[in-house]
Amino acid sequence: MEAAVHMQDVTYVYVTERGATLALEHIDLTVQPGQFVSLVGPSGCGKTTLLSLIAGLLQPTRGEVQVGGNKIVKPSPQVGYMLQHDYLFPWKSILDNGLTGLRLLNRLTPDTRRYTQHLLHEMGLGHCESLYPQQLSGGMRQRAALVRTLATEPDLLLLDEPFSALDYQTKLQLEDLVSETLKTHCKTAILVTHDISEAIAMSDRVIVLDRDPGTIRKEFAVPDAMRRAIPFAAREVAGFHELFNEIWNELLVMNGEAEKDGEATGQ
Repeated sequence: MEAAVHMQDVTYVYVTERGATLALEHIDLTVQPGQFVSLVGPSGCGKTTLLSLIAGLLQPTRGEVQVGGNKIVKPSPQVGYMLQHDYLFPWKSILDNGLTGLRLLNRLTPDTRRYTQHLLHEMGLGHCESLYPQQLSGGMRQRAALVRTLATEPDLLLLDEPFSALDYQTKLQLEDLVSETLKTHCKTAILVTHDISEAIAMSDRVIVLDRDPGTIRKEFAVPDAMRRAIPFAAREVAGFHELFNEIWNELLVMNGEAEKDGEATGQ
């Protein structure tokens, strides 16, 4: 079986008029079909750059990126990208927003329209088809954005902090909904987040990125019991807090704070 994502010795350098910046270096990453992987790390470690390379929005300076066994040289319908902001068109109804990708790909048919309406019902938005984005709450708008992403039936979803602008209760509810939807539709997903709890609760693997330049520092496997639970319940599974502390301490060590704490306490 081909890997859903395979990055081999990927390096990316941003070049501007002021000079060059090494953003990512020697990234080796493989994600199998159906897996959910989260990327965490400090600001500036290249998390979004990594997603942009997988999406085909950027081309690596060195190395190769493959999705489903195919080298990525430009954006592909195989890959869906969901951002922090929903970017729904305010002048279009929720159903028309959901159909946007299908129209752009010339794939709007009666069947794909019905599938999009089915997704809206799945997301609890069946009664909102004729409403406009400004009539929906932030959480409902993000659900509509997910429908738009799923409507084109991508094999891989890239999620760039899609819940960070939501209130905590809505965020938890949406985590559960997104997790269950992706499992139901057998999708592979890569999530960028600053929230360690979210990363553990939603993922099969959590990858910590270091910065200057961005590299893979450490990978953590999420135990089966947590993976089987919905994200809200996963937070109460035995071992969750211990895993959280492991990842948290890794980030502290990266920032040099663990050493400072040790000096301050005489340890």
